[in-house]
Formats: sequence, structure tokens, C-alpha cells
Amino acid sequence: MSPAEKLDPLPDTFILQPPVFHPVVPYVTTIFGGLRAGKMVMLQGVVPLEARRFQVDFQCGCSLHPPPDIAIHFNPRFHTTQPHAICNTLQAGRWQAEARWPRLALRRGGSFRLLFLFGHEDMKVSVNGRHFLHYRYRLPLSRVDTLGIFGDILVKAVGFLNINEVPCSRPLPRGLWPGQVIVLRGLVLPEPKDFTLSLMDEAARVPVALRASFADRTLAWVSPWGRKQLILAPFLFYPQRFFEVLLLCQEGGLKLALNGQGLGATSLGRQVLERLRELRVSGTVQLYCVHH
Repeated sequence: MSPAEKLDPLPDTFILQPPVFHPVVPYVTTIFGGLRAGKMVMLQGVVPLEARRFQVDFQCGCSLHPPPDIAIHFNPRFHTTQPHAICNTLQAGRWQAEARWPRLALRRGGSFRLLFLFGHEDMKVSVNGRHFLHYRYRLPLSRVDTLGIFGDILVKAVGFLNINEVPCSRPLPRGLWPGQVIVLRGLVLPEPKDFTLSLMDEAARVPVALRASFADRTLAWVSPWGRKQLILAPFLFYPQRFFEVLLLCQEGGLKLALNGQGLGATSLGRQVLERLRELRVSGTVQLYCVHH
């Protein structure tokens, strides 16, 4: 496997600047065009077994003397009795009041995928596809133009991404076949109503769709005739939280996982799967990864 395959596959429309593979830490780089609402930064890597702490800084410049303001300082700490994460802001050489999250979602010796999503008023962080924290801006996001990574961390890849609005669609030119995986990652909007993932065939029919309803908090497979097969599992979509949907194509149908939890399968014939030609997503969500 080449180094370029270690970053999650992403369509070109999501990528804002070239990804960086295996950077040497400490690592400082310019963020092309600076930060604005809708941009994202993704880090993939490993926390060393003897790690004490590391930090990811979103800086206002990269000068050494005087040091730049740091709009967002993300600092997981592993060496304390209770591992935790700190967020803070450095302005004019002075740290402001710390914001602390005691339940650290990172582990020594574990691999991770960190996603920083920048909204209009705050930053949200997910760890391995699950929402971890949000931090309200104390300096204007427009001032941020530099990313700094320091401390005890092994970084495999850094990606600079963008939100993709829905509805959106992706072609399936060869249909689906056993072993193929469809991956959707995104964020639920503040006042969600529904979310639908539809698979369409050559005749623009929808043999199967996955639908989440926020009104009654149900998740269901929907047949072409509108018949619902409820998925009897906890409803794992939450407003302003990240989600990850995986569909694994296998002999006889599709297997579903949501946020890493297997939620069963639905039956579809091999010919039906082979005739699928389009993946369509709609609803009150934003997407940052659609891969198949």
C-alpha cells in the first residue's frame, strides 16, 4: 500500500488543498485561503504508547518572535490520573480560561481519525466518527491561516476538506457487488427532519432506501412500494453531531453499520444489486465524505 492510500478516499470536490502524508512533528503549514465556516481539517494517525500530550493549534500566523495568537488550541493529555482534553485561546501572549473535557476519546497506542469542523460560531471535533466536543470562537475565524501540530503524536495524514451540500448524488456505473462498501460521513443539522440514502437503478426506480426520521426517531429500510422495515436499534442520529453510515454489499443484500455499530441487513437479489446506477442522499444533513 502506497502512502497516498492511507488517507480516507475523498472525491476531488471535497478537497481544498493537497493532503500531506507522514509529516514530521513538530509540523507547521499554511492553510490555503485561511479558515472559514464550512471548512474542515482531518488528521489520521496513532497515539504512541508512552504519549504524555500533544496539541493541534489553529494559529493567526507563524512568527516565532513574538509568538502568534492561537485562535484554537486543542490539547489531549494522557499523563494525568484522568486523561482529558483542553481547548483554549492564546491572545497577545496570554492564555484565556481553559475549557476541559474529562472523557478523552483518544487512547495511548490507538489509531485515530480526528475531524475539526469549523462553523459560524464554533468548532466541532469528532474522534473516529463520533462527536467529541465543540468550542466557541474567542478570536475571529478569519484570522486563522496556519496549522501547527506538536507533541507526542504520529501523524499519518493531514487532509483539508470542505462540506458538500445535499441533496447530492454519485454514479454507480457498475452497480454493486459483494465486498463493495459505501461510506457516508457527515453532520446532522441543528433542526433535523429526515435523512434518506436512496439506491436507484437504470430505470430511475429505487429498489431500496435507508430513511431516518427525527420526528419519531426511527430508522427504516423502505421498499419501492413505500413499505417500511423498521430497524430495531437505538436511534444514533443527533442534531449537530457527526455520523458515519457504512453499507456493505454481500451475497443476498446489504449490511448496515451506523457509527461503528452493526444494525443488521436487508435482502436484495444479485441482479438488483448489479443494476443499481446511482447513490442519492437527501435530508437535513451536511456531508464531508461519500465513498464507494
